Amino acid sequence: MWWPAVAGAVLALCLAVGAVLVYSSDEAGAAPGSSSVEAGFCRDMAVHHQQAVEMSFIVRDRTDDEDVRALAYDIANTQANQRGMMLGWLDMWGLRPSSGNAPMAWMAGEHDGAHAGYEPHDGSLMPGMATNTELDRLRAAKGRAAEVLYLQLMIKHHQGGVSMAQGAVDLSDNKQIDRLAGTMVNGQKTEIDLMNGMLRERGSDPVT
Repeated sequence: MWWPAVAGAVLALCLAVGAVLVYSSDEAGAAPGSSSVEAGFCRDMAVHHQQAVEMSFIVRDRTDDEDVRALAYDIANTQANQRGMMLGWLDMWGLRPSSGNAPMAWMAGEHDGAHAGYEPHDGSLMPGMATNTELDRLRAAKGRAAEVLYLQLMIKHHQGGVSMAQGAVDLSDNKQIDRLAGTMVNGQKTEIDLMNGMLRERGSDPVT
């Protein structure tokens, strides 16, 4: 059984409750509105994170390599916990976890960078997200092939996540959002470097 996954889900729920308490005690201003940068970031990044968790669960069943399995476990737990915090904030603000807005609408303008003009396709709703076809390939792969494909997909996923998180840092003056998004930028950049090194070890070119 996936006891780590169960434990991660429980921890994410606890962090969501904790996020509400921390935010309530630190923030004196009005709650962000449904069309705010803060709400848009939390909604979109929660979706983005969920796919990273899914890919990490998939690869842990497709390889026995301890380095890749350990990385997948760390990514799954980190992103599940961060997702719990963001969904907790949305709940505290009285907002739905989803809206009718297009993905990345909150980044419209000079800060949208690589997200400008992105057309969702085949289940990939935002830059960096894997397509349904790519997820099917990962589910079908085994061993070294699964490891390489996971690393390639996750690097692209992190690149999209970093761009989104940096947009939140640039556009939001909310200190909790700024802190969490900044943590994502730094942490995922470090993991990109690590994963490119792991690709080289497996005889594959780094993802740039």
